[in-house]
Amino acid sequence: MPHSSKPLREFMALDKKLSHTATHFQVSPGEMLLPANCTLNDVTVVIQQGVVSLHRNEGHVLCGILQSPSIFGLGAAANTIRNSYTMVAESDCRGYYLPSGETLKCLERYQLWREAFYWMTWQTRMLEMRDRQLIGTNHYQQIRSTLLTMIDWDEDIRSRMGVLNYIQQRTRISRSVIAEVLSALRKGEYIEMDKGKLVSITRLPTHY
Repeated sequence: MPHSSKPLREFMALDKKLSHTATHFQVSPGEMLLPANCTLNDVTVVIQQGVVSLHRNEGHVLCGILQSPSIFGLGAAANTIRNSYTMVAESDCRGYYLPSGETLKCLERYQLWREAFYWMTWQTRMLEMRDRQLIGTNHYQQIRSTLLTMIDWDEDIRSRMGVLNYIQQRTRISRSVIAEVLSALRKGEYIEMDKGKLVSITRLPTHY
């Protein structure tokens, strides 16, 4: 399968079994996925429909946008998530969550280790791509890679996500530097924006 393709067949197999003992949710844009008394440190979250943003609470970093279908915390019981994260709905979302210990029991009971391996391997690949975009690169390269990531989103998500805010939260580059680069790209007709939202990309120069 293509290197960036989600293992959808494996997701469906995991979803079918994990959903049996889970707490289901349906939330609107701007709402937290989990109740206040529940944290992402010890649960598995399955997003069946919708788009969510994943925030690392320490440093207020926006880690990225997760589009359905997606699973977070699949291996949390085997290796506890030590950082504190928050998930916020960016569209109408439907899914469920369950204790990570129950997830581990489910994988054992139904012998879903292969499916779990495929899904976690894909997640590792996505993290590698993110590291390649943000680590050891200059400010322009980080802004460029983030714009290319955003243009792959569904149009309705881009229409609600401010470009400058997203890049700043994802990269921690100063707002003034980001604004300067975006202004230059717009003047050069490399990108089109409307009311702070990304509309299209013609092409992006390799260097600034």
